[in-house]
Amino acid sequence: MDIGMGLIREPEGVDFVVDPRPLKDWEKKHISDIIAHYKKTGEIKKISVPKKSKIRHTV
Repeated sequence: MDIGMGLIREPEGVDFVVDPRPLKDWEKKHISDIIAHYKKTGEIKKISVPKKSKIRHTV
């Protein structure tokens, strides 16, 4: 079964929002460290994602 790169359909009443902001220097370094660790060990590193204090709902 070929899934391919198709469009993602939004469920009715749900809007997907893409955050186009540029990455901060510490975010770039963190991503680079994760990639380097994966290339060196083949192990996927666990990361913690900080929760956002603002939740944006659109109706």
